[in-house]
Amino acid sequence: MSTRPEFTSVERAVIEREESRELKERVVEINRVAKVVKGGRRFSFTALVVIGDEIDRVGVGYGKAREVPLAISKAVDDAKKNLFVVPRHGTTITHEILGRFGAARVLLRPASEGTGVIAGGGVRAVLELAGIRDILAKSLGTTNPINMLKATVQGLQSLRRPEDVAAARGLTVSQVLPAGAKPDEEPEPAAEPPVRDSGPGEGAPGEPGGSPGE
Repeated sequence: MSTRPEFTSVERAVIEREESRELKERVVEINRVAKVVKGGRRFSFTALVVIGDEIDRVGVGYGKAREVPLAISKAVDDAKKNLFVVPRHGTTITHEILGRFGAARVLLRPASEGTGVIAGGGVRAVLELAGIRDILAKSLGTTNPINMLKATVQGLQSLRRPEDVAAARGLTVSQVLPAGAKPDEEPEPAAEPPVRDSGPGEGAPGEPGGSPGE
């Protein structure tokens, strides 16, 4: 008797779509560390890696091993365990957020289409692999790569969708959006139709188009 769970057509479609997404990886930093032991030093390597599908999923991982390839492999495995979905609005994020982790603070601000990813270092790698194409980012604290990436992840995980905020407050989506972003804006008042000139034989006596005054 088969113990394989039965899925509906919708669940199978979602599973196939998730499996078809290819996760791309990007190595942010490789560092050599030394451990002092009896008889000398023992060197090993650490790797900081970001993986994502460039659509809406991203994850950050950290690995350590005696060789660089093995450290990267461990970091990728760790990043796969930390994958999460980033709320987006078009090609940017839903709202401004300040991510914090330790002494690192990373400010993420939405940008108009065509701006590009204005960020540096590992923050750019996280944003690009998360599928974000237009955003402004600024580091306000330490420049430690690990803490910066974790602060960025904390900020992205704190983002909320307008639908979720509206449901929590019992309002409509248009009521929780900024004033300039409301989908149902008041229409402009229609212009009054131009006054048509009276034709011959019309109008009061003494006026253009009217009979001559007596």
